[in-house]
Amino acid sequence: MTEGQRLFVGGDWVEPEGGHYEVVDPATEERVGWAPEASRDQVRAACAAAREAFGPWSRTAPEERAAILARAAGIIGGHLEPYAELARAETGATTVTARRMQVGVAAARFGRYARVEPAEWAIPPQINEAGPMGRAAVMGALAVRQPVGVVTCITSYNNPWANPAGKVAPALAMGNTVVVKPAPQDPLSVYRMAQALEAAGVPRGVVNVVSGRSAEIGEAAVDSPDVDMVSFTGSTAVGQRIAAVCGRDMKRQLMELGGKGAAVVFDDADVGAAVAGIGTTFSFYSGQICTAPTRVLAQRGVYDRLVEQLAAYAGRLKVGSPSEPDTVVGPVISAAHRDRVESYVELGRKEGAVVVTGGERPSYDRGFYVAPTLLADCTNDMRAAREEIFGPVVSVVPFDEEEEGVALANDTDYGLIDYVWSADVARAFRVARQLRAGGVGVNTVGRNMEAPFGGFKKSGVGRDVGSYALHAYSEVQAIVWPG
Repeated sequence: MTEGQRLFVGGDWVEPEGGHYEVVDPATEERVGWAPEASRDQVRAACAAAREAFGPWSRTAPEERAAILARAAGIIGGHLEPYAELARAETGATTVTARRMQVGVAAARFGRYARVEPAEWAIPPQINEAGPMGRAAVMGALAVRQPVGVVTCITSYNNPWANPAGKVAPALAMGNTVVVKPAPQDPLSVYRMAQALEAAGVPRGVVNVVSGRSAEIGEAAVDSPDVDMVSFTGSTAVGQRIAAVCGRDMKRQLMELGGKGAAVVFDDADVGAAVAGIGTTFSFYSGQICTAPTRVLAQRGVYDRLVEQLAAYAGRLKVGSPSEPDTVVGPVISAAHRDRVESYVELGRKEGAVVVTGGERPSYDRGFYVAPTLLADCTNDMRAAREEIFGPVVSVVPFDEEEEGVALANDTDYGLIDYVWSADVARAFRVARQLRAGGVGVNTVGRNMEAPFGGFKKSGVGRDVGSYALHAYSEVQAIVWPG
């Protein structure tokens, strides 16, 4: 599909000094294309280009920036089919997922930030008495959102369209410039996004894309003195290392890290609805999503029915080639990740969990497939029930009373998104407010795309999505004057 992809640095498409490496289709294990391996110097050059472009871009009228984002949204939407085909090949996502949730969401996010929102607001005047600070006066004040500067965007492999779009679009809307470092497994889609932005008229140096398998590529994009902020989506372990570097130089951070979402299912819940929601862990991105309800806490009265129906649900899902229209579960991203997921299933067995369904590798000659797997009779101290597996694996833990369910849900290092299923809406909202998570779904796994998104505890720092992303990619400046 794509041969010899070049880096995008300072408005130019440049040959990578580190050569190229293969991008592999997780379903076929065949080559998708050749991705560029940047050198540390090229990453620094990208950061320097973003720094040089920042001044003029930050002074550009918000309406002009919005127009560019709108054109980019149109270009991405106009190339939906080829972009989705590339995304499917790079990630192993099903065709429907690649079209709607990857490329489709990316276009929608650029369109969302193509509308201009107020960047300043008045603060009520304050009456100051005469004193050491001067004469008596009425002091007016204005709060103004200003761009942070150069933002390094390090993106995840599970969605190479929606994830970078969710960073780049609001960052550009606020007048920042960006250096995007995509995941090494599927960077080619991000270069297509850069082409769309270039065609939309983004000025030279405002958007830069550098990729590579070496850890020093990401390190150079984080520790560059030209970088003011790092926006990262990925594992908690990597996020902690990035945060340490940012802390030394007081760089701003936006961290969307790991999750082990608890789904608290009460006795009075609509079991069918709960199964359908929890079952998305088996199918959506093959469980490679941090918001998945992977840790089910089932009240005793519903436990057996829930396990039985979850097992039946998983057993009905077709595992196979993402290009087939009836495929629901595609492969995971790599052979190494497949081995990691399988190791957690085996660990669950050793810890005493019962493998109700799945647990065996699907019999395909090629592709990194994992069968949807349900682990029952788990306890909350099992590693399989505590650690992020990032695959189509669900663990079920029983509980008795409401207080125990809340305590089990909060007994985790993570706190991204939890879920509550109950026919008693008052109880569901009461429980939701007690959960230490950045988001809680009540009788749904759906999202409101204007609601703030981010995590408690080791699931992240900061909030984005909707208007919250404009805050995330800005500094607030106070301007004060005598009235």
